Parts: sequence; C-alpha cells; structure tokens
Amino acid sequence: MPEDPLQIIADNDPEFVNLLDETLHNAFPENGIPYKYKLLMALSLDASKGAVNGVRSLALQALDAGATKEEIMQTIRITQYICGIGSVYVAANALQDVL
Repeated sequence: MPEDPLQIIADNDPEFVNLLDETLHNAFPENGIPYKYKLLMALSLDASKGAVNGVRSLALQALDAGATKEEIMQTIRITQYICGIGSVYVAANALQDVL
C-alpha cells in the first residue's frame, strides 16, 4: 500500500492524528459486523462521495480481509441504486488495477 496520505498531517499535528485514530477504532471495533463488511460499507460511502483513492484503498483492504471481487461489485451495484451512476464511474476509476 502507498504511503499514508495523512503523513503530512501526522508530521505536523500528531495530537490530531491520535484523535483520528481513536475515531477509527470507534468506527471499526473488533466485535459486531465482520471487518470485510465494514470496509465494503466504507467503500460504498467513498464511491458515493467521489473519493477515488478511498475506494481503491478500501477495496484492497477488503480483499485482504477476505472479501471477494463479486462482493465488491455487489457493493457497487447497491451504491449505484442508492446514490446514482456517478458512484459507478468513481468505482470504475478506482478499481482499474485492483480487480
């Protein structure tokens, strides 16, 4: 995976990054919904918001967590149903070298 995109923030405001890490751990606890599904939900949200780099990163993490290519594509189908065709173009751009 490429360098942390927030490294510049960490270098200049480590206290803020610690708060972001706490938020991450609060959003992705070890119990409850399986991790790969949490990542797929986040992927869907990033696709809906136009975050190409986020979709790519989350797709790679989801695959590493055991998600299948079919689950990623089903996630994109659901995202399109709720959020529209723009999310599909974002996902297509993000997934070029992933799937």
